Amino acid sequence: MQTKKHWIAYALCVALGGLTVSGAPNVAEAQTATKKADKKAKGPRSKEIAKRVQTFYDKTKTFQAGFKQRYWIKKYNKYKNSNGQVVFEKPGKMSWRYKNNGNRVVSDGKKIQVYEAEEKQMYEQDIDKSQYPAALAFLTGSGSLRKAFRLRKLNSKRMKFEGGYVLLGKPRKPTPAYTKVLFYIDGKTSQVRRVMLIDAEGNRNTFDFLSPSVNKKTPKGEFEFKPPAGTKVIKP
Repeated sequence: MQTKKHWIAYALCVALGGLTVSGAPNVAEAQTATKKADKKAKGPRSKEIAKRVQTFYDKTKTFQAGFKQRYWIKKYNKYKNSNGQVVFEKPGKMSWRYKNNGNRVVSDGKKIQVYEAEEKQMYEQDIDKSQYPAALAFLTGSGSLRKAFRLRKLNSKRMKFEGGYVLLGKPRKPTPAYTKVLFYIDGKTSQVRRVMLIDAEGNRNTFDFLSPSVNKKTPKGEFEFKPPAGTKVIKP
């Protein structure tokens, strides 16, 4: 697990979760199996796919969806499942509402708050000091896939995501939150439907966006959060 000084970056990645594809192959195996095949693969290359994704989100002002999360702890072979609703709005705003445990992750574009209902505590940090995950920065209009990652196209059939594309991204700048990210992209709309974050210990945090909608009016006060009385506020 991550140290406390990296908690905000880690918590954000844990918060951004989803449902792992049943029976999905090991990432290392997929890379090895597709190393040669990718060079001969039909269809657009990784740069073109990334460009399409970027173009779609550059034109998107707001993004709302349900989400399902499955966080797999490799050492213990245990899963943690969560679900809820998420809202993104440019520039840099996001709101995650967990239905199963009452947790919240909120950013008003200036600061990030990560609230743990069970622990009755909340981490708070200025967004310019946090290690905001580039894996989702493009959703808030503050990032670029190609600038943030070295991308490679994987075999979508082998990754059990036919009808779309799968890109493997390695961060250009090291982050304690993850070492690899898999982007599962809808072939027709160029929307990212699933993201899998993998850390140095091999833990996998995968999330799906469910019934997404774009450019829909955001509920008033969505990016404002005041924790319950008695909550311990921690500012790293």
